[in-house]
Amino acid sequence: MMLSHNLVLTAVRAALAEDLGLSGDITTNATVRADVRADALLVARTPGVVAGIALAEAAFRELDPDCSFEVDIDDGASIVADDTVARISGNARAILTAERVALNFMGRMCGIATLTRRYVEATAGTKAKIVDTRKTTPGLRVFEKYAVRCGGGHNHRFGLFDAILIKDNHIVAAGGVAEAIKAARDAAGHMTKIEVEVDTLEQLDVVMREKVDCVLLDNMTPQGLRAAVATVAGRCLTEASGGVNLDTVKEIAASGVDLISVGALTHSAPVLDLGLDFISAPQKSSGRPA
Repeated sequence: MMLSHNLVLTAVRAALAEDLGLSGDITTNATVRADVRADALLVARTPGVVAGIALAEAAFRELDPDCSFEVDIDDGASIVADDTVARISGNARAILTAERVALNFMGRMCGIATLTRRYVEATAGTKAKIVDTRKTTPGLRVFEKYAVRCGGGHNHRFGLFDAILIKDNHIVAAGGVAEAIKAARDAAGHMTKIEVEVDTLEQLDVVMREKVDCVLLDNMTPQGLRAAVATVAGRCLTEASGGVNLDTVKEIAASGVDLISVGALTHSAPVLDLGLDFISAPQKSSGRPA
C-alpha cells in the first residue's frame, strides 16, 4: 500500500494551516533569523514501529522546498529508543515551525503500527489475519489504515462505499437476514463483497443458506468461534470481532477464524514518543534579523 502524494499534501497543508492560523509561528519568527540554517534529527524516544515518514517529510518540505530530508529507518521497520529515523537540514524557521505537525502525524501513525505489530506477533503461528475497522480519526482514515499495514496488519473496508457489511440493525430494517442478503445481492455489482454479522450459531445457519463472502462472528466465545468455523467449513471467510484484546487474541486466533478485526488498533493506540533534536549550532549570517 502506497500513500497518495496528493492526500499527503492535502493533510499536511491543512494541519499547517491549523497550526499557523492568522499570524504564523510568532515565537520562531521573533527569535530566529530568517536566514539561519540548521541540522536536526528525528529521533525515537521509545521502541516501536515506524509509520508516516512521507507526512513528516512533506511538512518540512512544504515550508522549505530546498531542505534535505534523509531517511535512516523507513516505514514498517522496528526502532528502539534513541534510533535516528530521519535527518533534516534546512531553514531553521521552517524546521521549527513544521516540527509539531510532523511529530503529530508520525507519533499517531507509529503508535498504530506499533500496537498492530503486537497483535500480529500475538497471533503468530495461526492463519488469522489482524484487520482494522472504521473506528478511525475523522479525516485521517487512509493514514491510520496505512499505519496498520506498516505494523503487519491488513485493512478491512475503507468506508461505506467499497464493501457491503450487513449488521444487526440492517437485518431488523430489512425484515430479516435472508431478505437483507437478497436485497444486497440484487444491488451489489459483481465486484462487491458481501459480509453479514451474526452473534449466534442459529443466525449463522440461516446465513449459510445464502451466498455471502464473509461472516462476522460478533462477540462469540472461543468455543462458539470454533463451532462457527466448523459450520462454515470453508464456504466463506470467517471474521471474529468484539472482545478482542492482547490477552484474548491468541485464543481467538486458535479457533481457526480467517480474520480478527480490532477497533483498538486505530481508536486506542498510544502515540509513540518521537522528538526533533538540533545537532549543530545554527549558522547565522550578519545583519539585522529579518
